[in-house]
Amino acid sequence: MTAEWIWMNGEYVKWDDANVHVTTHALHYGSSVFEGVRAYATPKGPAVFRLREHTHRLANSCKIARIELPFDEDSLNNAVVETISRNKHESCYVRPLVFRGAGPLGVEGRKSPVQVVIFTLDWGRYLGAEGIEQGIDVQVSSWRRIAPDTFASLAKIGGQYVNSQFISMEAKDNGFTEGIALDYNGYVSEGAGENIFVILDGVVYTPGIGSSILMGITRDSALTILKDLGYEIRYEAIARDMLYIADEIFFTGTAAEVTPIRSVDRIKIGSGSRGPITKAVQDEFFAITSGQKPDKFGWLTQVRQSEPASGD
Repeated sequence: MTAEWIWMNGEYVKWDDANVHVTTHALHYGSSVFEGVRAYATPKGPAVFRLREHTHRLANSCKIARIELPFDEDSLNNAVVETISRNKHESCYVRPLVFRGAGPLGVEGRKSPVQVVIFTLDWGRYLGAEGIEQGIDVQVSSWRRIAPDTFASLAKIGGQYVNSQFISMEAKDNGFTEGIALDYNGYVSEGAGENIFVILDGVVYTPGIGSSILMGITRDSALTILKDLGYEIRYEAIARDMLYIADEIFFTGTAAEVTPIRSVDRIKIGSGSRGPITKAVQDEFFAITSGQKPDKFGWLTQVRQSEPASGD
């Protein structure tokens, strides 16, 4: 469902009126940074998941990309909450976007004005509703993730996602749901838009910052849950062949949430279905985001209180 309002440079405009000129720098050179945020339906009304962390990462991405962010983080947080409220969402996906707008052509771009937008939309399970329970089939991509001296993996810069597009398109053309990319050293890095966890003999492995990963906020949430549940976690370089002998593998991401992987390169992972550790993480994650369990980690920002039922 298309939302009615978009926050654009400090003002609310109708969806169809939120336009940019064809000379916009970001269209030509990928000079944008963005975030993906989810708001979940709870008994108290819609709540945004880890809003402050997402906005802070957006600001850090701007810093890395040398894009001057014209709004402070509190203003952006308030704008996200108000946009969700104005569009009357109970749950939604939120896209904050900062980009260099219409100005002189040329790669450098810092003479172009900076624009900021926040829009919301209804968006279901990114990797398929059935994938949350049944798992998905993935392949190891022929495309590598970016080397540290080529791009900035810690920033969500629009132009860098051409690499992710190659990974995802190749996987879908080959009959898979998603791809896993190796890093510049040939070790496991991440999916096209997801972080990865590999479980073997009860130990949870995940690539570290040196494997050209984005430091995912849902990744951090899964790590917090795993630690809280008492699992051992190792941040190590993961060889491709370790994927094939793993007991469980799962993806994390704002869009993907917590999605199990049932096969890699058509090799069955574990039992070929969601494993117990993956399910434990899912159960805790979705219980917190749905408001069924207390928000003990302080992850939720309430948008508005639900109206009490008649007679209450």
